[in-house]
Amino acid sequence: MVEERVSRSPSAKEDIAELWSEEKPVSGKARNINSIIAEEEIRMPTPDDELNRVLGGGMVQGSVVLVGGEPGVGKSTLFLQCALQWTAVRTLYVSGEESAHQIKMRAERLSGKNDHLYLLTATDTHTIFQEIKKLRPQWVIIDSIQTLESPYIESAAGSVSQVRECAAELQRFAKQTHTPVCIIGHITKDGNIAGPKILEHMVDTVLQFEGDRHYAYRILRTLKNRFGSASELGIYEMTASGMRGVSNPSEILLTQHDEPLSGIAVAATLEGIRPMMIETQALVTQAVYGTPQRTTNGFDLRRLQLLLAVLEKRGGFQFGMKDVFLNIAGGLKTEDPAIDLAIVCALLSSYEDMALPSNICFVGEIGLSGEIRAVNRIEQRIAEAARMGMDAIFIPKANVKGISKNDFNINVKAVGKVSDVYQELFCN
Repeated sequence: MVEERVSRSPSAKEDIAELWSEEKPVSGKARNINSIIAEEEIRMPTPDDELNRVLGGGMVQGSVVLVGGEPGVGKSTLFLQCALQWTAVRTLYVSGEESAHQIKMRAERLSGKNDHLYLLTATDTHTIFQEIKKLRPQWVIIDSIQTLESPYIESAAGSVSQVRECAAELQRFAKQTHTPVCIIGHITKDGNIAGPKILEHMVDTVLQFEGDRHYAYRILRTLKNRFGSASELGIYEMTASGMRGVSNPSEILLTQHDEPLSGIAVAATLEGIRPMMIETQALVTQAVYGTPQRTTNGFDLRRLQLLLAVLEKRGGFQFGMKDVFLNIAGGLKTEDPAIDLAIVCALLSSYEDMALPSNICFVGEIGLSGEIRAVNRIEQRIAEAARMGMDAIFIPKANVKGISKNDFNINVKAVGKVSDVYQELFCN
């Protein structure tokens, strides 16, 4: 436990708000809710379509966006590239980690040019707000929040008090001047954004930049959004010239095979309002040691154990002495329960060592009694499967009532239990 004393620095006599505002902020007073006129938020569409998707249509004026991710995943590259392409907006890029020459070298590699982009290498918030008052930027990027220091806090940069105070000053600036601010943050070993949890509560939007360094694809996921959907997803491809948005993720998540292979099933999943086809891969082998192994990549291990228990209890399949390995192709991590049926089919395919046709896909949630439960937005999943050239899709029986099979150019097969799927795929 370390005691930190909060006091005003003698050198910073003027109030911090006066650095960006010509007038002193007016103290708030209570207003009747009926007297308040609701206005639609003003959005500023960025040149990046994937970024607009996760933000809900563009950058909202006065919003504060927090972006976290692993070191080297491409957070700084993504926002510098967007700042270079957004030539219609005066942007201030504040870096506390790199020099101006390093940022310039990256900008040349990204092959972008913007006459309205300004770089500032500083960590003191007093200096930053002085430059903001001179430039009057329309967009501010902070890289990163853990490197900033406020003159009001007597502690090292990156501490809990410094991160909270610097974020509060940036939030007051954004709300009073209606200037959008994007904050890049570090993460801990557990994958959480470093600093106090209140940091995520203070901002309007929290984005998580995910990706495996062994894969070229990066995922920008929305964890919180006060101005749009909180379950959106943007997919990028890391190239030598920067980040490239992937408009059709189903093509990159489905691998092409010259011959049928066992243990592979295609699932129609949904991330937010974005349908996509993903490939699930399973490997079931005889356990060499006493305790069978259960290994997953991109899927919840406890969910896999639940599905194995259902197959053993309701279907009679002996997985108790089998090693089970499961992988979601492409490095994608998904929590959609609608891919349960595809996982089960991939497990059964590897268990029986029989390959499934590559032109069929599956969607459905598995219950503890072995029934296939209904999922949401089934029409979008079926339409995406038809667009990707699938010939058949297995869906839950409970979803048939609300759709018309003739509306889709694909064979829709309704199933109610896991045993029905097994009979259809492996017994005919």
